[in-house]
Amino acid sequence: MTKKINEERIECPHCGHHLRITIDSSGGDQDFYDECPACCKEIHYKLHIDEYHQKIQLAIDSDDEQIF
Repeated sequence: MTKKINEERIECPHCGHHLRITIDSSGGDQDFYDECPACCKEIHYKLHIDEYHQKIQLAIDSDDEQIF
C-alpha cells in the first residue's frame, strides 16, 4: 500500500465541534490522543492500516468508557 498523508474532517465525540486532522499512514497502526480546540477534552484516535484491502481505518472515541 502506498503510504500517504490524508486530511480528514472529523467531529469531536464530546461537543460535536468539527475539526480537520492530518493522517500520516507511513507509521503503520497508531493509537494516540489529541485535545479538542473547542472543549479541551481528549479525543482518542485509533488508526489501522489494512494492507490486504488497501484501506485506512480510523476510529475516534471519547475514551471515557470504563472497563470492569
